[in-house]
Amino acid sequence: MLPLVLVTGANGFLGRHLVQELLGRGYPVRALLRPGQAQRGPGPLPPLAALPIECAEGDLTQPASLHEAAAGCGYIIHAAALAQVNPARHPAVWATNYGGTEAVLGLARRAGVRRLVYVGTAIDFAFGTRQQPGDETRSFAGPRYGLDYQESKLAAAALVRRAAAEDELPAVLVHPTFMLGPQDAKPTSNALLLALRRGELPAYPAGGKNYVHVRDVAVATVNALTQGRQGESYILGHENLSFREAFHLMAGVLGVAPPRWPLPPALATLYGRLCELKTRLTGRPAALNAAMVAVANDGHYFTAAKARTELALPQTPIAQAVADADAWFSAHGYV
Repeated sequence: MLPLVLVTGANGFLGRHLVQELLGRGYPVRALLRPGQAQRGPGPLPPLAALPIECAEGDLTQPASLHEAAAGCGYIIHAAALAQVNPARHPAVWATNYGGTEAVLGLARRAGVRRLVYVGTAIDFAFGTRQQPGDETRSFAGPRYGLDYQESKLAAAALVRRAAAEDELPAVLVHPTFMLGPQDAKPTSNALLLALRRGELPAYPAGGKNYVHVRDVAVATVNALTQGRQGESYILGHENLSFREAFHLMAGVLGVAPPRWPLPPALATLYGRLCELKTRLTGRPAALNAAMVAVANDGHYFTAAKARTELALPQTPIAQAVADADAWFSAHGYV
């Protein structure tokens, strides 16, 4: 029988796909969930308690609540994170992303797991150009944007690498780029597609991103339980697209008009500052902040060559990821 796998963040966008991938391969699964989460799924998704898995309750920001959550587990996939970028600064982000990772490292040590797979983010690394995309050898150069999300994830990844190097903890790190695909119930990254379908994006910023199908990320992450090298990081991505290219591709799949107007970086920056001013005056976060605009002005381009070679990362066309997401949204009343 395959070893029991503890999954944190199992109720999230990627987490749901991880649970499905693990079950499809015959792994027994235990989901670590906040109290009450097992009995209710986000949006139209079924509660995790309805699936053939174990559910354990605990809060990663309160290590005492975890008890023996990993007892009997051979593997841990730590996918839980607070991906909040608006407001750019919030103590809960550090408590979850950094403090939660410290707690999971403690669980892994006590359980003596065969492997811990930590799910980071590609922005832990310095991005490159389309011609020379960023890879795992390019270290993040410092607090470029002022986002607690980015900085907390960078610090958490450093914790995992240190545990692998100094304590010989059998850990591997995976770093997804921008994920698209079905079952994004909240929605998170796929909210971009809904905004595009509704005609809410009149312009496109100057930068770009690397995009990947969420199922490809789930496959490579589960592969990392038995593949990849201890202490190594793997960027999980696929297509590098400018925002203009991405929006035209997405609009073509969705059957809507793409944004018509380029948004010059200086104008975008001014808009971000006005949003910050509105936030300070009203006490409520505006639609954007200066950090989000700064990210959109840059081209976050990466290569996933290492993960393709060592983790057998699939490469589903991004057009298919868009189509899968749109079909799921349409079937569940989002459109």
